[in-house]
Amino acid sequence: MYRSTQRRRSNRKVPLIAVITVLALAAGSIIAMTQVSSAEEWRRSTEQVECPEVPGAESPDGDNTTATQQNGRVVRNHWGDGQEVPDECESSDGDQDNDGDQAGDGDQNNDENNNQIDEDDILADNCEGDSELEPHDGFQNGNRCVDTEMGEVGNDEANPSLLITDFPEQVGVNEPFQIRVSTRNLIRDRFLAAGQGGYYVEMSKLNEQGLVRGHFHTACRILDNDDEAPDPEPAPAFFVATEDGGGGAQPDEIVIEVPGLPEAGTAQCASWAGDGSHRLPMMQRANQTPAFDAVRVQVG
Repeated sequence: MYRSTQRRRSNRKVPLIAVITVLALAAGSIIAMTQVSSAEEWRRSTEQVECPEVPGAESPDGDNTTATQQNGRVVRNHWGDGQEVPDECESSDGDQDNDGDQAGDGDQNNDENNNQIDEDDILADNCEGDSELEPHDGFQNGNRCVDTEMGEVGNDEANPSLLITDFPEQVGVNEPFQIRVSTRNLIRDRFLAAGQGGYYVEMSKLNEQGLVRGHFHTACRILDNDDEAPDPEPAPAFFVATEDGGGGAQPDEIVIEVPGLPEAGTAQCASWAGDGSHRLPMMQRANQTPAFDAVRVQVG
């Protein structure tokens, strides 16, 4: 009896309204899933855009500059260093276009809508016509004008970087210790001795892979005061320039042997890259961190 009843029920025609309802529900589910999928794709695409977060109100200049009062003066922080903000960050209605370039990627438009530095705003660009100082002669003399071209600058992914990877937190007076330094994108094969007239005389040069040719420096000095910038004139307690013919696109490490520091206190030990003529290597973008690092070592 039960089976025949089920069979009879299964033979009944399904009302048209029920079919329409089922189809509507199915269509609604598909639309909802599509909307969720589209929202997820939009979220992922917008996450790829690194929009700068600027605290405070925008300055009257409209250049993403914030200002505070410090030491009796107006301190202006130029967020992004005046680089273009991508189109994706200018719209707040969520309708973003992800075909634009990232902020500060160096591949910016030069159309009439972009702000450009006016030539009248440049103080000087050569020693011959724009400086009254004596020419620099390659020796470590100040109050001179260096007319050497700045030289070649590589792409951002090939610009040098440097990191102090290991150092002691505390050493005794005159106790030898080691500092380990890792460099990347620096070919350590070019060194013109500053004491022999090789200071600031050669422009920056890249090798065939677009990497800077040069070396790196390491120095340690005892800080007189931890709360203010130190006097730059005294020579450091330790200084060495390192050139070994190594280095490349992959990071490697060099051990610097410090024979000891002669007095107790807080030592600032720093390492920084140099091109063949001792200048900090140039970078493609203004918002890249230079190839340098510094640590504190307690001596005593």
